[in-house]
Amino acid sequence: MGQQEYPAGAPSWVDVTSPDVDASVAFYGDLFGWEAVSNGPDEETGGYRMFRRDGLDVAGIGPTQAGAPPSWTVYVAVDDADATAKAVEAAGGSVILRPLDIPQGAGRMVVLADDQGAVSAAWQPGAHAGADVVDEPGTFVWSELACRDPEAAKAFYGAVYGWSGVTREMGEMSYTTFFLGEHGRTLCGMVRMNEQWPRDIPPHWMVYLAVADCDAVAARVAELGGNVSVPPTDMPFGRFSVVADPFGATFSIIRMADDVPVP
Repeated sequence: MGQQEYPAGAPSWVDVTSPDVDASVAFYGDLFGWEAVSNGPDEETGGYRMFRRDGLDVAGIGPTQAGAPPSWTVYVAVDDADATAKAVEAAGGSVILRPLDIPQGAGRMVVLADDQGAVSAAWQPGAHAGADVVDEPGTFVWSELACRDPEAAKAFYGAVYGWSGVTREMGEMSYTTFFLGEHGRTLCGMVRMNEQWPRDIPPHWMVYLAVADCDAVAARVAELGGNVSVPPTDMPFGRFSVVADPFGATFSIIRMADDVPVP
């Protein structure tokens, strides 16, 4: 399968940070069958590696930075990282890492927090456009914002990326789907953090990785020293579980339903 196409505003890449990259490589390799490949010497790449499945890039991994917890990050494709940084600040967000060129002409990135504090990144592609394969077991399939003020989030991401959000009730919860423009490409989702969410959990972006068997992979996470915080659960999109690797980087796994309804 060839490289995917990511228009500006579409999530295009995910990566994870770890205080022990080799140990994390072993964990994700066992869990998803990924291999990790370096693109050059550590002094040039900062120790960043590409996770590959069947020779195709699916995600990235790098060492945690001082003071930052291990975490998964979703990247959104943009035409101009510098302009995106300005738009983030104009919309009330903050720029955590100023626009930075990535070695070997891979692209230019900026790390940002929205006006509620949820952290993500923007990616201006160069030689690296994003994940080569998505939506298959062992690859990135979805990203989801959890926040306490969905209307504010709609305004922020609309101003920064041109997203439009459609909110519908799903049982006892409301769910928002973001689209590119008014009737464009489906991008990602958003859930409102209601009173059932502990107050100490901040707004955040969740990365979903597709699996063929949610129960089996969740069980393997625990066997490998990770944590299962939400056990395998059915929802309209499929069967999912919220898990963390042995260093605490949280992500979700999901066995997508055969006919996924667009909320």
